[in-house]
Amino acid sequence: MYSTHQLAKMIDHSILHPTMTDEDLIMGCKLAKEYDVASVCVKPYAVRMACDLLQDSDVAVGTVIGFPHGNSSIEVKVFETENAINNGAKEIDMVINIGKALGSDWKYIEREIESIVGVTRTMKVILKVIFENDYMPDDDHKIRLCRICNRLKVDYVKTSSGYGFVKGADGKYSYLGATEHDVELMRKHADPGIGVKAAGGVRTLDEMLKMVEKGVTRLGATATQAILDEAMKRYGE
Repeated sequence: MYSTHQLAKMIDHSILHPTMTDEDLIMGCKLAKEYDVASVCVKPYAVRMACDLLQDSDVAVGTVIGFPHGNSSIEVKVFETENAINNGAKEIDMVINIGKALGSDWKYIEREIESIVGVTRTMKVILKVIFENDYMPDDDHKIRLCRICNRLKVDYVKTSSGYGFVKGADGKYSYLGATEHDVELMRKHADPGIGVKAAGGVRTLDEMLKMVEKGVTRLGATATQAILDEAMKRYGE
């Protein structure tokens, strides 16, 4: 059984929705500080502001690279990463080039991730690689991505961005986000020293606990307050 504080330190509080304003950022950082979560994950422009808001806390500031679709060139992703770290980011969540993965251009994917690893390792920050599993047609793609991440010794593999909406035959968009199947698969094929982060669709304490049971070590969440308030009622501090 986990304490509320242990669960809080598994959560990256997400402040990423396109409609979120600077006021939302301020409120989100206040919430993250109050609940003492692992980190906030903010839009790249907001890194410096979040660092100022959280400077007297134990909450790290993270941001996203190539978000949410992974389409930027490698050079742009490297620049984004360097810029974010120079502004104070301690954790980087990078989206792979999804089209290259779907086209099985694994050399490109490896070169892309390796380029970002070169920055994060030199600058001593955490790197989480987002697969965006909603777009992956089969488990083989996810396993191949885990193997590349193993070779490059990234810090975390991550299920999704939270914004990987897939257009169905009826023209409507749907989204799964983190699933227990994908978490189990990634935990099985990622090296033991690599963490697994789930993002998207986990909104309750019981859902979080199921993910942790399957191997999750970090959770990207917008429902942080609801999850941790429930944990407090159940477990106390």
